[in-house]
Amino acid sequence: MSSIRNLVHTLILALCFSSAAMAVTPPAQQVNINTADAATLDRLLDGVGPTKAQAIVDYRKANGAFRSPADLAKVKGIGPATVQRNAARISVGAVKAKPAAPAKKPATR
Repeated sequence: MSSIRNLVHTLILALCFSSAAMAVTPPAQQVNINTADAATLDRLLDGVGPTKAQAIVDYRKANGAFRSPADLAKVKGIGPATVQRNAARISVGAVKAKPAAPAKKPATR
């Protein structure tokens, strides 16, 4: 009887540990590459250190907002592999469309 009890306890412990090991990992925290500062980019993006994070901020200031996460690869030192590795973390937020040119009024005679 004691051996059956030990077996049941062992099975229960094994189930507890296996379910903890298979627990769903929380989703990666997203970062908006159009608004984040260099320190935040450095902290949240895998493979991006302080120098690359500052390059992202500098590129954004010089060229405007990123339209898609893939645009991040345009930054010197950031390649497609880095973008792919961070795809779940990268957000661009709502990018405003450029305003259309005003319509010309017909000429009056």
